[in-house]
Amino acid sequence: MGKIVTFGEIMLRLAPEGYYRFVQASTLGATYGGGEANVAVSLSNYGMDAAFVTKLPKHEIGQAAINELRRYGVDTSMITRGGDRVGIYFLEKGASQRPSKVIYDRAGSAIAKAESADFDWNKIFEGVEWFHFTGITPALGDNVAQICLEACKAAKSKGITVSCDLNYRKNLWTREKAGQVMAGLMEYVDVCIANEEDASDVFGIKADNTDVTTGKVNHEGYKDVARKLADQFGFKKVAITLRGSISANDNNWAAMLYTDGEYFFSKNYLIHIVDRVGGGDSFGAGLIYACMNGCSAQDTIEFAVAASCLKHTIEGDLNQVSVDEVKKLAGGDGSGRVQR
Repeated sequence: MGKIVTFGEIMLRLAPEGYYRFVQASTLGATYGGGEANVAVSLSNYGMDAAFVTKLPKHEIGQAAINELRRYGVDTSMITRGGDRVGIYFLEKGASQRPSKVIYDRAGSAIAKAESADFDWNKIFEGVEWFHFTGITPALGDNVAQICLEACKAAKSKGITVSCDLNYRKNLWTREKAGQVMAGLMEYVDVCIANEEDASDVFGIKADNTDVTTGKVNHEGYKDVARKLADQFGFKKVAITLRGSISANDNNWAAMLYTDGEYFFSKNYLIHIVDRVGGGDSFGAGLIYACMNGCSAQDTIEFAVAASCLKHTIEGDLNQVSVDEVKKLAGGDGSGRVQR
């Protein structure tokens, strides 16, 4: 089984305990996470050979981020050291009708100031089968977008499968800039991953009869979205998560996979959320794992959705589950009964 490389930013997460608001909290808990790092940890937990690539400062906070990845078996040997700071994000968990809130403090982070010379992609991609990044990474700056492009070109030249989670973040760039930059990257992408809003935010491709603010998600409308994405960019696979938001605590959760002209829908889960952050990353990791292990299209989307469903029950960015636990849920055992 080949190696997977993910590239992006790992951040320090600071959050009040439980459901305290920022203005209430007298202490903040510190953990680490970030889109591509979360994917690498999930894959490593599944027994895959996963490496995470980024740039981190040489000081102790940078080292703490690396140590967090190492404890899950992620290969950190290709991480470049330098720069002055680790990006931070503050998380206030929502409850009921009060949404969660994220405040970024990541400007000037080591990866945001990285240069092309920091990464030798020919060396990084030795023995690699799959490369993954998200739309968050090129949003960090024109320099990082250029590095992403160089990585994608190097991956394609070596026959490596490339996946991208569109992951639009309005706090990082505009829809117009996202569309321009991401379009240039998509010609190198084989597998596109998106949530129910990304295709509209980044490329203006909308699903009919859908209103995510009311929790109304028309599954049939996303067939057209997936087909248009594949036709426009030549993707081999398009996976779209379908979140029906009932409240901050309760969501309907499902997904669709489009491949070889066919559509595959997962079962739907009604999930009671412990921590939503990292839900999309755990879906992406589940999709990559299933694809690399030769699962059928239906089994692939069922595994990815079950993996993400379980992540919503776990505190922190990282999905702390095993392949067996995911397969058990995907197979229909969602009772939550005590395992003795």
